[in-house]
Amino acid sequence: MQGRSRLERDLWDAGEVTGHLVPPGSVFAFLAEHRRELFPDSFTADLFRSRTGRPSLPADLVGSVLVLKELYDLSDTQTADAVKFDLRWKVACGRSLLQMSFDPSTLVYWRKRIAASERPDRVFDAVAEVIAETGILRGRRKRCVDSTVFDDAVATQDTVTQLMAAIRKVARVVGGAGEVIAAVGRLDYSRPGKPDIDWDDPAAKEGLVSDLVNDALAVLDALAGPGAPQRDEPAADALGLLALVAGQDVEPAEGSDGTDGRWRIARKVAPDRVISTVDTEARHTRKCKSKLRDGFRGHVAAEPETELITDCEMTMAAGPGSTDAENGVKMAGRDRFGGDTAPGDPAGTAAAGGEAGPASGPDAGAPGGAGSAGAPGQAADTADQQHGQAPDGPGGAPQGEPGQGAPGPARPASARDGGKLEVYGDSAYGSGEARAAYRDGGHDTVIKPKPLRPAVDGGFTLDDFAVDEGQGTVTCPAGQVRPMSRTRTVTFGAVCAACPLRQLCTTAKDGRSMTIHPHEGLLRAARAQARTPEFRQAYPTRSMIERVIAWTATCNGRRVKLRYTGTAKNDAWLHNRCAAINLRTLLRHGLTRRDGAWVVADQPPPAAQACRCSLRRTLRSRPGRCQRPARRAAAYSRCQSPISRPPGHPPDLGYSDGS
Repeated sequence: MQGRSRLERDLWDAGEVTGHLVPPGSVFAFLAEHRRELFPDSFTADLFRSRTGRPSLPADLVGSVLVLKELYDLSDTQTADAVKFDLRWKVACGRSLLQMSFDPSTLVYWRKRIAASERPDRVFDAVAEVIAETGILRGRRKRCVDSTVFDDAVATQDTVTQLMAAIRKVARVVGGAGEVIAAVGRLDYSRPGKPDIDWDDPAAKEGLVSDLVNDALAVLDALAGPGAPQRDEPAADALGLLALVAGQDVEPAEGSDGTDGRWRIARKVAPDRVISTVDTEARHTRKCKSKLRDGFRGHVAAEPETELITDCEMTMAAGPGSTDAENGVKMAGRDRFGGDTAPGDPAGTAAAGGEAGPASGPDAGAPGGAGSAGAPGQAADTADQQHGQAPDGPGGAPQGEPGQGAPGPARPASARDGGKLEVYGDSAYGSGEARAAYRDGGHDTVIKPKPLRPAVDGGFTLDDFAVDEGQGTVTCPAGQVRPMSRTRTVTFGAVCAACPLRQLCTTAKDGRSMTIHPHEGLLRAARAQARTPEFRQAYPTRSMIERVIAWTATCNGRRVKLRYTGTAKNDAWLHNRCAAINLRTLLRHGLTRRDGAWVVADQPPPAAQACRCSLRRTLRSRPGRCQRPARRAAAYSRCQSPISRPPGHPPDLGYSDGS
């Protein structure tokens, strides 16, 4: 049954005895005072249908522990110890100084209960309700999006380790598989570790790989071949994993056609490769060409002025559903604060030229089929891959897309049906499919386009070719017209041989060829938008998301490493961590509770801020030389105002009492 907190305080209540030691304005002090309002009994009421049985931990204790645990990136054992020994935790959770903690496995129980419920992100939702009630995001339409890679909680396995682990898992999970493996296998899988071979001998390693692959194929043929019985889900998953690892990293040996049983490790990395049999959703990825990472990709959207996280998503680091462009559209489509506008306050104008065109309707959402950032046809040539800045030239003017809505001039979002957000992102969020989805959802975009690279230095780029979507033709800078094929491929071929502009166009022997993106009009409009002064002035707003990403991905100066396996568990972790960061950010804005409602206190007046800045200038004006004591004392006394003193702080610790 659901447990409830006692309203009466214990004689040794930590808040009464040591509450003055907790820094005012901290998350600990806020939870000590308002945890019951933030996490009322309804926070976990749906998890307990019965009113009989052993009482659970109270809702306010569970919510407070989940927030503090992820804010300080602690393990379950460290969290239980903190509740037992740390005075700040005891004050925040309303515990007695003499009260013991709970068992660390209790946190596992709560995570499972919450994950299986209808509200798996209830901690994030609770803080989001506070944000909505304060109105701090009312009228703020800007959203900055970015992603980062989190290291997984498992070790990356090589091919031999994966094959042996997959076969052993089949022996444990599938009924009767142990006898089958012993009968058809060439190796002994009952012994732990790898077989004893000469690992410096390439022939011995290739022979081991061949034996492992052949054993895997024999086991699959016996247990999953024709006439095999229907398997339950765990057994089917184990057999599927064995089939996957038996084929993703190997290829027939040199001189083999794959039928003689000779195999070797492939000289390539399979797309969407499974890197561990322990966590089958962890993936290889890169944030740059020089650095390989293994793990998951966390996507974050935040409002730049308040630095509050509006949404987040954890996905696999690579593979379907993991691209930045797709998740940016998803987070914009489900933004819960985008419709809030202040009374009498216009929603704002489209920043930096307003790329989005007419929306499909007031409730138009982002299509679920948004393409990936790596989708085919990123406005690139097939013979001459393009990635450079597009100069102005013939045909370089942005053109509309018939049937898709031509990008119009900048208009107030309130003048468009469905005007919602202004999305700021780097080039990974600017695929043609994503831009079309933003347009259909009524969102404006300030997203850096991927640059075009001419085939010849200083020559023509794709923007110099005029595309006529209505006629289905492409005109080159020399005036030659060619039709687009059904796959939107254009080949100029022989006409390039005698063209006087050939040296500025292509070096291909067969002439210029290219593939026109289905959303070429939107991509050209984005490149034209990026050349405007308005875009260059607005785009630096995106840099704020880097600070929010740093808060999310680091703790105490070190990179956060995931503690859980699977996308679902790590997504729950990311939502809890973002909720804790949002709560800390709200406190920086002066969050408090007044007359039964959440409010954000007024910011210090400019005079006090200027006073503190003048102190820093005074102390740094002459580096390496001592300031006169009278000057220092005067500057210090000017800064000792009631505003600079933390509210409720004892006046006997060096702070002026304001008199």
